[in-house]
Amino acid sequence: MAKVFTIPSPPQIGRRRRERTADPRYVDGQRLLVEAMRYLAQADPINNRGAIELLSEHVRTRFRMTDSPLA
Repeated sequence: MAKVFTIPSPPQIGRRRRERTADPRYVDGQRLLVEAMRYLAQADPINNRGAIELLSEHVRTRFRMTDSPLA
């Protein structure tokens, strides 16, 4: 079996952290997805259930992991 070695690294004290600022494109993208889900739910909630679930899953998981405003 292989062994895994971890090499700890000390924190860099002098390094300044980047200030977090909201990216308006990120917020607008989330707003657009929510509006799309709302439209689909009002138009035909039963037939559009799959599309609503897909958009909801995207907003809850993948969208937040891949489209970070800090990237």
